[in-house]
Amino acid sequence: MSNLKGDMFGGLTAGIVALPLALAFGEASGAGPIAGLWGAIFVGLFASLFGGTGSQVSGPTGPMVVVFAGLYAALGGNPSLVFAAVILAGIMQILLGVFRFGQYVKLVPYPVISGFMSGIGVIIIALQLSRLFGHEPDGGGTIPAFTAVPDAVMNPNWIAVGIALVSLVMVFTWPKRLAAWIPGPLAALIVGTLISVFLPGAPVLGDIPTGFPNFVVPSVDVGSALIVLEAAFILAVLGSIDSLLTSLVADNMTRTRHQSNKELIGQGIGNSVAGFFGAIPGAGATMRTVINIRSGGRTRISGMTHAMVLLAVVISLGPLASQIPHAVLAGILVKVGIDTIDFSYIKRAHKGPRWDLALMALVLLLTVFVDLITAVVVGVVLAALGFVKKLADDQIASVNKTVPRHSSEEEVSILKRAGGKVMMFDFGGPLSFGAAADLGHHVRQRTGHSADVLILDFSRVPFLDVSAVTAIETILEDAHDAGKTVYLSGMNDHVAQLLDKFSTSESDALKSFETRIEALKTAETHTLGRAEPNPA
Repeated sequence: MSNLKGDMFGGLTAGIVALPLALAFGEASGAGPIAGLWGAIFVGLFASLFGGTGSQVSGPTGPMVVVFAGLYAALGGNPSLVFAAVILAGIMQILLGVFRFGQYVKLVPYPVISGFMSGIGVIIIALQLSRLFGHEPDGGGTIPAFTAVPDAVMNPNWIAVGIALVSLVMVFTWPKRLAAWIPGPLAALIVGTLISVFLPGAPVLGDIPTGFPNFVVPSVDVGSALIVLEAAFILAVLGSIDSLLTSLVADNMTRTRHQSNKELIGQGIGNSVAGFFGAIPGAGATMRTVINIRSGGRTRISGMTHAMVLLAVVISLGPLASQIPHAVLAGILVKVGIDTIDFSYIKRAHKGPRWDLALMALVLLLTVFVDLITAVVVGVVLAALGFVKKLADDQIASVNKTVPRHSSEEEVSILKRAGGKVMMFDFGGPLSFGAAADLGHHVRQRTGHSADVLILDFSRVPFLDVSAVTAIETILEDAHDAGKTVYLSGMNDHVAQLLDKFSTSESDALKSFETRIEALKTAETHTLGRAEPNPA
């Protein structure tokens, strides 16, 4: 309660900013502007009350609305089916938090997140292009939205075009000094609506129901079960990622640390309650959270205040909202779409690895032209394979070095004196299954017929998987068949136990040393003590 004044002002400011966005997101979702407002109220209230990020403001966001709009169109607007998916998504988020998956949700690579978010930005813009000219896009989806643009451009509603232009100019050029008193989107909403009142002719929202929303009884039939489950999963994962990324932003601004699992539980409760009352789902909203913090909000009271402000608006100003033109909301959403595109990464992407740029572009295209879950799954799988490939290349390069990395002068001296009779292989870092396939081949190629003693150094190997154990077993068998001696060094207990359990080689006959310098000294003595050197 020590920051009550800041929390109240932060929540009030965030609520004012959220008003036009909630209306716009609700209209874009297909469920109607009032569903957007109630989504902001329910998710904003319960995510703040039960969540793990004190200063976070939650509500409908662009990514969540894109998924929900696709679901709404696919199920023909059937509320029992549509909101069953929202409720199920909330339950999934709660389970993610209960089973402590919060730390894993954040492991999605940045190029995948960047491509995904940028693709969603493109979708948001595409869905509003026809509305800027006073028309509605043909059906749901990105491609129908794009194909409807030429007809909208050729047959514009000039009043709607004028309102849209005013809206776009205001949201993109609104002075920062005025934004402290009235946010640009809200100013555009008021001005655009006044123009529509005095110059009628542009499509408007029409009658908006007031009062408390009706309770929705969820239901799922066999024919729609797959669509509902798929959408619920996407909403749960996307909402979790979106919220936790916003939590990180809040942490950086407030120098605090959020509780990721608790945050998922709070978001899940908010979305479940929203689903039961026909409201659209939401997540942590970055822009509204930043505005809340800059206005003084620090605790959960600020997010709850934001929800109460919107509740007051719904109760008192519902009839006035019926005069809001579609074009002004389209202008506001175009700004949201552009802000969602990750221009910061796009500008710098050419300076980084080409693989990351290609991955980002692929995820963006899949998001826009295929579907969101395909984009995320393909992106994560390819990112994981790419990382394993880079790790494997580095490990193989480490194995192929004549003098291992981080070798001491004494180690280098022993290897030189041995004249190729002793070879040491430094397995740099965790041995991945990616390196395991070629490990035996590269060791065999390097040793040839010249080496008498092989030293396998595990000093920098914290753990092994079964693929790596199999590869090491192959090395041991090849050495045994060629009459070579193998020493092991630097193994921790985990590595030693795994080799002992899984290897079918005679591991008891192998000599193991605490350090590789001990192994090298013993190997040097072994080679010097031989009466006859091995033929070259």
